[in-house]
Parts: sequence; C-alpha cells; structure tokens
Amino acid sequence: MSEQWALVGDIGGTNARLALCDLQSGEVSHAQTYSGAEYDSLQAVILDYCAQQPQTLKHACIAIACPITGDWVSMTNHSWEFSIAELKANCGFDTLEVINDFTAVSLAIPVLPDHACVQIGGGEKQAHKPVAVYGAGTGLGVAQLIHGAGMWHSIPGEGGHVDLPTCNAQEDALAVYLRTQFGRVSAERCLSGQGLVNIYQFIVANQGREPEPLEPKQITEQALDNSNPDCVAALDLFCTLMGRFGGNLALTTGAFGGVYIAGGIVPRFQDWFANSGFRAAFEEKGRFNTYLQQIPVYLITHNEPGLLGAGTYIRQSLNFIVE
Repeated sequence: MSEQWALVGDIGGTNARLALCDLQSGEVSHAQTYSGAEYDSLQAVILDYCAQQPQTLKHACIAIACPITGDWVSMTNHSWEFSIAELKANCGFDTLEVINDFTAVSLAIPVLPDHACVQIGGGEKQAHKPVAVYGAGTGLGVAQLIHGAGMWHSIPGEGGHVDLPTCNAQEDALAVYLRTQFGRVSAERCLSGQGLVNIYQFIVANQGREPEPLEPKQITEQALDNSNPDCVAALDLFCTLMGRFGGNLALTTGAFGGVYIAGGIVPRFQDWFANSGFRAAFEEKGRFNTYLQQIPVYLITHNEPGLLGAGTYIRQSLNFIVE
C-alpha cells in the first residue's frame, strides 16, 4: 500500500471533526473542528478539509452519530443525510468506511495510553473480557467491545434509546414529568446536553417555579461554582442517572474489561463526577451489588477518541493491523 495517510472523521450532532491518520503508525494529526450549522452537508465539510491537504486522500473512515444500516445515512440529531456510495464517488475515495461514532470510540480503547483515562472505582480490568462504552454529548452513545480470533470487535447499537432507569421517588417523578412532554422517556432524554436541561427544568418546575432558559454549559458552570442550587441539584441527578445507566450496561454486557465513559459532557467536570453519587448508583443493583463492585469504570480524557478509533478501523480494514 503506497498511501501513507487516510482521512478520519468523528461527526456528532453539533460538530464535525476531521483529521489525518498515519496508516503505518496509527497516529492522528492535523485535526480540525467544523460547526455542523455552518455547512449544508458532510460532503461540503470533507471537500473543504481535503482541499487544504497537500496530498490526495484515497482512503477514509467516518464515524457518525447515528445508526448505520445500509447505504443511506440519516443523522439522529442533525439534518445531514447522504448516500455512502455517492459520498465516496464525489470525494474521490477508493475506500470509504462509515461507522457508528461509538464503534469508533470503542475501538480506541485498546490503544488508549494509560494517562488518557481516569479510573472511578472498581477493581482491576480483566484482559480480553468484554468492554462497555457510553457517553453523553448531543445524544447518548453506546457500544460494546469483545475480543475473539486474536482481535477486538466492536458491537454497535442504539443503547442510548432504551428506557430511562429510575430507582427512587424523585427519579420516578422525573420520568412522569418528561412523559408529559415526550410520551416514552428514553435514557437520552436525560443523559445528553438537552437531557441536562430537561433535568434542570424538572428540578425547578417540581418546586412550583418557572425555570430560566439555561443552556447545558450554563447549568454546568453554575453548578460547579455553586452559584445556583437548582443547577447543583440537576448536575447531581445527572451523575446519579449516569451511574444507574452504566450499571445496567455493565450487567448486560458482563463488562469485566471495564466500563468506559466518553462524550463531550462529563470530561468537563471530572472531579465533580468522581465525587458525585455516580459510583454508588452504578453499584446499587440489589443482589448484584458485589458483582458491580468489581467492575472498573474509566473516564476517557483523550481529546479525540473517535478519531483514534476511526483510524484503528480503517487501518484494520486495509490490513495495516493484524493482531
């Protein structure tokens, strides 16, 4: 294979991140972030990025925040949609792999350096045991990683859209409040940027007051500086629900290889999260408390795990990685 570089992308509901991956080493560089609101299509973003590169890029892997079930891709939390075959042809690629964004994040885990993760409770991870990964951002992404035939395999899914787990009166009241707005209440209705807003609005409305029109970033900031008790309560409940969801995921997958948290929200308040009710909620599973106590949780602090995992995927597809 004569080409040294491939294009890799991590496309979320808010931003599109593109970079180059060295096919020999897996190193990701020259990353750029584009606002999805400023471009009519993903193709326009890719062509803009490629035009700035001195070399012609013939191979690409795009990780995107939506299900990939065929040639036609339609984003869950964005208006972009496209045909993979048409995008490949229009961008002049010989190879174009389009994968779920959390498939990419999961494939980054085996190559993450130790300093790119912070452990939050549990014991030691077990080699080659299943790994679960989830993360809150514009939406709630979920994937599983299993080891077999000498290599890691990612199992994508739409686990963020399972029913919201509730375990006490306050959480039950939250579900009732959200049900009046959405009908069915998925986990993503709380564990996402808009989900944090939904929780904040519930906290205020539950006390008979009118919530302020706060954005997720404002809620987080006002919780962290302790300037708004409603925001403190909202962030506390968000962390607890992250724990409940993560514990369910660990039970479902038997994730003794570790549960990893990614996404754009939690890394903004690592210390708060580590000292919140997250871990207690993660382990609070009745007869299976002891089972959960053994499973380590890691907060991914790497800036671009999606790009790293997309690089792993394309290198594996092109036989640059044989494990």
